[in-house]
Amino acid sequence: MRQIGPLFGVSHSAAHRVIDTLGPLLAMAPVRRRPVDQIAIVDGTLIPTRDHRLAAPSKNYRYSTNLQVAIDANTRLVIAVSDPQPGNRNDTIVYRTSGIDQKLAGRPIMADGGYRGNPEVIIPYRKNRDGGPLPDWKEDLNAQHRTVRAQVEHALARMKCWKILRDYRRAANTLADTASGIAHLHNITLAR
Repeated sequence: MRQIGPLFGVSHSAAHRVIDTLGPLLAMAPVRRRPVDQIAIVDGTLIPTRDHRLAAPSKNYRYSTNLQVAIDANTRLVIAVSDPQPGNRNDTIVYRTSGIDQKLAGRPIMADGGYRGNPEVIIPYRKNRDGGPLPDWKEDLNAQHRTVRAQVEHALARMKCWKILRDYRRAANTLADTASGIAHLHNITLAR
């Protein structure tokens, strides 16, 4: 803010007020009608967050929040962003408690094996309990599943090109609007 303020001839506190006002306006507006037959791909990512009121120590040994992002499999556009949850919760729990499952209700949803326990989510086949190999048809389906699901990993990587999602220094209650705004900018970039 100390760098943005002088750039526009205002104080750093005025720049902060402008950004706080514009942040929610840039956030991704919910789409009213989505084709229900198109597949959504969901995955979670850890966002390092300095505000410890929402963040929790997670597997990256930093205070982080778990943010779920869903994309459309055909267009690769972000269609839903969840409310951030503490980073020490696994994807299955965050999927259910963050509200992204209601945003994607009625659509087929693909995810990785970390979403076990959510019956509406399509996950890859697991190895046999006896340690034997999977049948060839299951291996082929898992390979196709990995190929399609990689799109959400690419979308998360493109969203994290924005520095604010690599180290979130603002108040934790603004992370949902910020992530939604970044998703909107990601969609604009893809639509060019």
